[in-house]
Amino acid sequence: MQNIQINPYELNVQPHHLFDRQTLLLAAGDFASGDFNEMTIGWGSIGTMWNRPFVEVVVRPTRFTYDYMEDYDDFTVSAFPSKYRRALTHLGSRSGRDGNKLAGTDLTAIASRVVSSPSFEQAELTIECRKIYSADIDPAKFIDPSIDTNYPNKDYHRVYFGEIVAILGTEKFAALG
Repeated sequence: MQNIQINPYELNVQPHHLFDRQTLLLAAGDFASGDFNEMTIGWGSIGTMWNRPFVEVVVRPTRFTYDYMEDYDDFTVSAFPSKYRRALTHLGSRSGRDGNKLAGTDLTAIASRVVSSPSFEQAELTIECRKIYSADIDPAKFIDPSIDTNYPNKDYHRVYFGEIVAILGTEKFAALG
């Protein structure tokens, strides 16, 4: 797949579609040492915070990837063509605690351009992020109490903001000049 470097200010995405309809893969850790994990995500956002382009992701403390998000300074978020749906379903239904779940897919982890967390050869969009903020979701702050129904086990997410430091993607993600 031919990916080009995309300026964060020229990224062309439909954020709600990207997070809600096109399964994304979050990866954190160190590709060079092989110490990393990935998980599918469906909640998050892309925008501007503190005058910086950012991606926001959430990870429950019960997830294996949580420790990687805590222990490492960066992460990647990747989108894939629909033909990789089966691989993403596999990654979303297994835990890295049980072994190398990536080995059960046709996806290949590769070095990222800027961050230590891996990218994936088959991705049509990879956003590399440097963590700049994290906080735990506080249910006492829910203005709409129905949000709490997403947490039957009271395992509230930790929110991570990552400053976008590099983007690689196909031309469909590059804004037309």
